[in-house]
Formats: sequence, C-alpha cells, structure tokens
Amino acid sequence: MRSRRTPHRTPPRRLRRARTASLAAVLGVLCALLGGQVAAHADTTSGGTLALSGSHTLSWQSPVFAKGSVADPAHCPSQAQDPQGLTCGRYDLTVDVPASYWSGNPDGGVPLSVQWPDQNNDFDLYVYDSTGHEVAESASSADPEATVIPNASGTYHVLVVPYAVTDSGFTLTASIPQATTVGAATALKHDGNGYLIQAGAARARVDFTAEDVFRLQLAPDGTFTDPPGKEMVPDPPAAIAGTHEFDAGTYWGIASKDLVLRAYKSPLRFALYKSDNRTVVWQETRGLTWTQDAMQQTLARGPQEQFYGAGEQNGSFSHRDQQVHVANSFNWNEGGYNNSQPFYLSSAGYGVFRDTFAPGLYDFADPVTTSAQERRFDGYFFYGPDLKKIIGQYTDLVGKPFMPPVYGLEPGDSDCYLHNANRGDRHTLDALKVADGYTQNQTPLGWMLVNDGYGCGYEDLAQTGQGLRDHHMQLGLWTSTGLPNQGEEVKAGVRVRKLDVGWVGPGYQFALDGCQSAKDGIEQNSDARGFVWLPVSWAGVQRCGVVWSGDQTGNDDYLKWQIPTYAGATMSGIAYDTGDVGGIFGSDPQVETRDLEWKTFIPTIMTMDGWAASDKQPWQFGAPYTAINNRYLQLKEQLLPYFYTLAAQAHQSGVGPVRPLVLDYPNDPNTWGDAATYEFLSGDDFLVAPVYDGSQTRSGIYLPKGTWVDYWSGRTYQGPTTINDYQAPLDTLPLFVKAGSVVPMWPKGTLSWQTRDTGRLGYDIYAQGQSDYTLYEDDGTTRAYQQGASATQHVTVHALGQGRGVTEVNVGPSVGSYTGKPAARSYDFSVHVGAAPAVVLLDGRPLARSGAADGSSWSYDATAGVVHVTTPKESTSGSFSLLLAGAGGLAG
Repeated sequence: MRSRRTPHRTPPRRLRRARTASLAAVLGVLCALLGGQVAAHADTTSGGTLALSGSHTLSWQSPVFAKGSVADPAHCPSQAQDPQGLTCGRYDLTVDVPASYWSGNPDGGVPLSVQWPDQNNDFDLYVYDSTGHEVAESASSADPEATVIPNASGTYHVLVVPYAVTDSGFTLTASIPQATTVGAATALKHDGNGYLIQAGAARARVDFTAEDVFRLQLAPDGTFTDPPGKEMVPDPPAAIAGTHEFDAGTYWGIASKDLVLRAYKSPLRFALYKSDNRTVVWQETRGLTWTQDAMQQTLARGPQEQFYGAGEQNGSFSHRDQQVHVANSFNWNEGGYNNSQPFYLSSAGYGVFRDTFAPGLYDFADPVTTSAQERRFDGYFFYGPDLKKIIGQYTDLVGKPFMPPVYGLEPGDSDCYLHNANRGDRHTLDALKVADGYTQNQTPLGWMLVNDGYGCGYEDLAQTGQGLRDHHMQLGLWTSTGLPNQGEEVKAGVRVRKLDVGWVGPGYQFALDGCQSAKDGIEQNSDARGFVWLPVSWAGVQRCGVVWSGDQTGNDDYLKWQIPTYAGATMSGIAYDTGDVGGIFGSDPQVETRDLEWKTFIPTIMTMDGWAASDKQPWQFGAPYTAINNRYLQLKEQLLPYFYTLAAQAHQSGVGPVRPLVLDYPNDPNTWGDAATYEFLSGDDFLVAPVYDGSQTRSGIYLPKGTWVDYWSGRTYQGPTTINDYQAPLDTLPLFVKAGSVVPMWPKGTLSWQTRDTGRLGYDIYAQGQSDYTLYEDDGTTRAYQQGASATQHVTVHALGQGRGVTEVNVGPSVGSYTGKPAARSYDFSVHVGAAPAVVLLDGRPLARSGAADGSSWSYDATAGVVHVTTPKESTSGSFSLLLAGAGGLAG
C-alpha cells in the first residue's frame, strides 16, 4: 500500500471519503468525541510532559490492533466506549515550553511521529489543542506518519486512527528538538567550477548555474545529498565557469557577472549583493541552523518587502507577516495547502527554491525564517529585476507549464455512471445522454470524465468515446487505483486523465510520478497531448498537469477564497489551477452561476455532477440561470484564441494566465495585498472582480494605473482608482479591459473548437496610443508544435486619440504552418474608439458602410462607441491595414 510500485493496493483515501458524510456531520461527531476527551483526559491511555528542564523525548507503544479499518476521527468510538484505546489510540501530551521558544527553532514546534513495522498497514495521526481545535495531522500514505505541533505550548490530545491495519501496533514519539547553528568558517576552496566552505564538521557548497542563479548547500556532517530521483529537477544544471572568489577579510566573496555572494567567516553567514557588492539583495541574520530533522534559514526583512509563491495556498496570494505551510494537509478548504511548492519569491528581487520533498514552514515575519523537515539545506537562489523573470528562472529549473490541447481549455464535465449509488442504476453509455443535453442546450463542452467516483468502473469504453467525439467532446477517465490499462484505454479514445489521492497518496514524489505516468500514457499511445488533472502535487507538477483544489461545498465563502488561491498559484509557475464550478457538494443555482461567470476567465474549469443533491450541468437550474450560464460559456468559447495564446506564452515563460495584480503592477502598493486580494488579471488585458457575497453590487474594485474600459457598458475609468457600489446583477460579472488591448476572438455563436468557422477571426481592439499583440496558433491537439508546426500573427494598433481622428490597425502575415491552417480568412474587428469615423479604409480603399459583394462592411454602435468592421477574405500569407479616419482612440 505504501510503495509507489504497487499503487493499486492503496484503498480510497481522503478526497472522496467526505462524499459519504457531510462536513457538518463529521465535525459534529468530532466535537462530541473531543468533548469527551477534554472532560476525561486523565483517563486517556497514556500521557506525558515535554519540558526544557525535563524530558526532551517521549515515546508510547500501542497495543496490537488485530484488525482495524477506521475511516477518520469521526468514526472513532468515544473515550467511554473505548477506555483502553483498543480501537483508536489516545494520548495526552503536555509541552512545558514558552511559545516564544520556537521562533528560532527549525522545527517550529514539537515533531510527532507514528511508526509501525509493516508498511502494508496504515495509521493516521491527528492532534487537537485543549479546546478540541485540530492543530496538526498526518493522514496520507506516508511511512511513518509525521507532523509538527506548531508553536507547541500547553496540553494537546493526540489521536491515532488505524486506517487499515491487521495485527500491528505502532510507536508514537514526540520531542523537543535541540538546535545547532553553523560555526566559524575556516577554509574556502575550488571544487571544479564550484566552491566548498569548511565550518567545523559542516561543509557548504556554492555553484553558480547561471550568472543570476546559484545553488547553495549545507551538510552538517559534511556529506552532501540530493533528493531522490529527478522528479523535481529533471535536468540538474552544472556549475558555470567564469566565476571567481576573493578574500575581503571578514568574508569571502564569490562573484558572477551579476551577483556577489558573501560568505562571512565568523560565524558562517551568507548575504547576496548585486554585482557592485554594495547593494544588498538578501542577508542572513544568523547562520543556517538545524535540529536532528530540520534545517532553517533566517533572513532580514526589508521595510516594505513582500513575499509570494509557495504554490497553491488556499485563500491567499500575499504572505508578508504570514506563516505558510509547504506540505500536503488534505484540507481542501480555505487555509489548506495541498498543492504547495517549496519556492517563494520576494519583491526585493530574488526567489528561493528548496530542492526537497520534505514538508516545510515559511514564516514571513521579521526576520524571515524558512524551514524544511530534513537535516540538509539545498536551495536554488534566483535574482531578477521583476517577479516574472524569477518565475521564469524557477520554471527553467523545475519545468515549464505543459501546453494543453485546445479542448482542455473548454469546459469539462465529470460524473460516475456505472455503479453510481447516488443516481441509481446507470451505465457508462448514459454519459451520452448528458452529452446530448449539452448539444441540445447549445452549451459548449470539451471533455467528459465518465467514471468519477470510488467503485465506479466503466464499460463500452470505445463506444462511449466515439459517441462523445460525435458531440465534439473528448473522453476522460478518473482513477484512484493506478493506470494498469493505459494502452487499451487510450486506444479506446481516452484523452483526459484525473488522478486522486487514493493513488498518488501524499503528493510529493508520488504525485509527480503519477502525473507524468498519466501524461506519458496518453502520448505514448496516441498523437495527442497528455491532459491530466490531480489534487495533490509538488514542485514540477506544472510541466505535466492541471492542479485541482479538491472537494469543496459551493457557497459564498468558496467563491471568495478561490480568487486569490488560483492567482497566487501563478506566482509559483502553476499555469493551470482550478476548482469545481459551484463546488462538488451543494446545488445553489446562484452560487453555481456566480462561480461559472468568473471562471470563464481562468483557462481550465470543470463541473462535478452526481455528488450533490441534484445534477449541476449548466442548464439544470432553469431560467434565468441557463441563459446566463450559456452566455458566459459561449463567451469563453469565443475567447479560446486569447487563452490558447496565453497557454503558449506560459509554456515559454512560465507565467500563467491568472495573475494577482502585483505581477503586472509591482510598484503599486495597493496591489501588494489586501486591496487587491479578491480580483485578478486574466492575461495582460482583463481585470476580473467577482461578486462573492450573494449581493447585486461589488465594492472595493481596485483599478491600477491606466485607462480601463467596462467590458459591458464601454464606460472608461482612469486608474489608479477604487470603484464602490458597482452594479452587478446576477448576469453581470464586473469585468474591465485595459486600454490598448488587442483581443483575438472566434466568431459569435461558436460552440466548439472543432466546428468553429476557421475562415473567420475577430480582433476586439481597445485603441489607445501604440499597442500590439501576437496571436499563436497550431493544430490544437497533437504534439507537432514541438517540431515547430505553428504560426504567429502580429497586429499593431496606432491611435492618435480623441480629437486627432485616426486609428490605424496593421495585421501582419500568419508566419509558419500547421495542419489545418486556413489559406485565407475574413476578419471581424470591433474597434473601441468612442466616436464614428468619417471613413474606413482597407489598404487605402474605402469600405462600404453596408455589405458589399465581397462581404466587407463597417458600422458604428453609438451606444457602445464601437466601430464594427468586416473584411473580405484576406490571404493569411499576406498583410493588410485598416484605417479609421475621423475617430481616435479611447481617452486617457
């Protein structure tokens, strides 16, 4: 069960278990259970006290459990029912340590572990404070289960749950770790192109892998080790030549063209400077510090320094003055961190990646302390003038975001059909009836998972796959038990995979292996690109999968905390992060619609059906919801060339489409944190401010510097400004477009990438000053783009502004080729200029205001201030220009 070599033996785990009991019911039982513990803690199986002046380590040995299979704490009997702890183990632990003790300790609290002799068994570990509040857990497929009680001080109640056990007991261990800080450095010497520093028994190693990137390692015993495998860093970079060292008396300097790393001698302490050796980037306030099982770095914090990254952190994107867990908590809600990454970046111009699979705790107080639960330090440090460059450097190391198939950017649908206890007797082919519903309701859909659920198998797979393809949809499968039949399944039409914790276990290396295996299975058995979703991961997942935040109940709070979560994940190079539309549980039509509206502007979305009280396809709630949902899904379909281009950009740069405002406006303090937490940028051009509180208005919409256009009304705003009481009835998502934007669009009414009119392309242009845009296109599904089968088209816009009366649009040739590229196409332009032009010229020739024989025309919408232009067919190998005379661009 534990071994990654036998994932099929792992029983269904955390993610789906909540489907059998509501969260409220679980919490109710848990509170009752803990109430009994707190009232009768003197009668627990065992107890003990850890104190600085007393015992530093405590250990308990459990009885042997003949057979146990307890799903979670809510299923443990009460203390009175199980006084000897023969079903679930209970222990009281008192920690007689001041909370302030932990600020300088790498563990950050009391390490606690449960270990047992047979890895085929499985015990889970939960810790509660004296009020019954859970403070720590380890409930995955780890061996041993281990966690840390953060800032431990007082009495705690430890619960050990035999999740799947036969004739086994366990040993529970708790300790106060003793910390050691590296001492004085005595020597520096070359080692190839790198440098070794001796400090007593400890050694440090410095390797510049680029002029602005270096790797720093420290081994307390002098022996350097790497994390297992190459799952995080597929191609570890070698040290570059050309660096040099110098002795400055109190420190050694190791210099590249861009940076100087100082190694202070007594005690050994590192500081990074720019190449002038006068401008500090970061500096340690004390040397690297370790315990038996943790290592900590301590850095000075700048007066306005901001911190981002750490992967998916549910409910936040900005971390100054916050503690951030870098681990897997199996908490799918706000505060969870199931897809964290051991990487952060700073507004001071640096980023740090800890090359480890060990869980960690990053505290962005003053000073900044970052710890990992292992007795080694291994960090890559990146330096860059802006946050985007640092994300690029990090993803150069762990892998760029994968290039999704175009249908992956269309909505998905997921349900269990065969053996679905929630919906009665159904069969896999019943998925085609749901596909009929999408087609009949003109609701776009790109793919379907037809077996999403524990115990849900499939039948008639090839027939189901063909039926979905007849609807212009792709077949997907979910798994909790591994991928033993990938070849046959892919040949039957499977093009989408969703993994679950039942197989990829605790995440980390398991998840990266599972994700890559699923992606490879598709690509090795077809010409398609692998498209994989998974709920737990680690650094490097961006190169193979969509990160999915797990099982949540759809409510207003869910709408709210997702916003900074998915934008913040982009700061770690995660280009595709998402959650179920409206959650998996609950069926509130308003929540479903509000959630779907703003998720129109994130690239990957999915509706999860069959686990709530009723199905939740976008038409199921009737009027007015069906019309609103279709309006936004059809808009998403129109915007696919925009999102597909963003996907190609992410594949090159590492920077995903969904962004916190700070990524594009780093010098604006209002973008650093609270003022812009519940809004995001979708690419460079759209600012999205979702309604998340059930109201009909939205306040606190912050617009940064520039001119912003209300997408629905055409009204312009001059930033920086904050909009309050924005009128947002149920059908209106607060949405703004940056002036100067050029947005490619497929024709209105497009329902599928396969059935779109490839002979037409639109450009929605918000003319202001000089701007440009480069469209990316390829065949959308195969891996031929890796050999250069793609094309780009460059568009420039020059608007002289209101009162000047001229807007010029130049459309360049489509450069490159791919299968299915049109030889010619007509163009539909929507040019936001605010006034009717006197004349519209196409390559210097006037266009008719009404339809001409070649299909060209122009018109003016006075209400929206938009000029609509349709051109005749233009060769994609040529260029042309459009001139609007007598109407300038947007004000500002």
